[in-house]
Amino acid sequence: MSTDFQQAREALGERMRELRYSTTEGRLTGTQLAQRLGWAHSKVYKLENGQQTATIEDLRAWADAVQQPHAFQELASRLRGFESHIRSWRRQLAAGHRPAQDSWNAEVSRSTSIYAWEGSVIPGMLQTADYARHVFLKYAKQHGTTPDTEEAVHARLERQAWLRTPGNRLHVLVWQPALHALVCPPSVLKGQLDRLMAVIGLDTVELGVVPLAAPLDLPPANGFWVFDARLVITEDEHAELWLDNADSVATYLKVWRTMRKSAVFGAEAQKVISAVSRSIPS
Repeated sequence: MSTDFQQAREALGERMRELRYSTTEGRLTGTQLAQRLGWAHSKVYKLENGQQTATIEDLRAWADAVQQPHAFQELASRLRGFESHIRSWRRQLAAGHRPAQDSWNAEVSRSTSIYAWEGSVIPGMLQTADYARHVFLKYAKQHGTTPDTEEAVHARLERQAWLRTPGNRLHVLVWQPALHALVCPPSVLKGQLDRLMAVIGLDTVELGVVPLAAPLDLPPANGFWVFDARLVITEDEHAELWLDNADSVATYLKVWRTMRKSAVFGAEAQKVISAVSRSIPS
């Protein structure tokens, strides 16, 4: 996942280096440019070598400093090109979790059919408020983000209105370890599992559980969501990846269908969830 992103970041850095080499007063050294910008000289070399992602402000200052302000639009276009698909958590969560949830809500509202796989956490569209709150608190601590937990929880719960709209359909698969994961107190997890039991049988939800003992045709990997066969959203520790090309969407749908072969549904899924709930310490 990071390969295309890194290649694009290195290409942007190479273009920035070319501009430094071709100022109207001749080639600037990295140290000279850093002094002109008031930056540590290491920042110049990190940007040029693709070790750091430039901000829009960095690019504007760079273009002005190398006396080629007209180059700013080109640089900004390159940055938008790869950031539209790779959304780093550092940037995306700079203003808190609510804006990221609003972006998800917009995509959900545009969709009528959603396919999801989660192997480590209860899917967001099926989370209780208490469970979601603990998840957001843990991520806020991990990323050092703005503590807007209640706003983020509210936004996530708003998304669940989609499940009450006739004609919509959520096809979601959950690996059994996600049912056991104590990302929240045991009492909260028990309430969350009760919620999962309750959605089984809803007209708008197909919930499958992949038991630990089920044979797998693929090793479980990161969670992902497919919206109307037009967009995939998946994530890693450093970023969220938005993919809208047909080949990628087809690949993830194929993975989903493969994992579905190992899932149980209806009463069998309820049995798995109930057994997990009974195993949780009080």
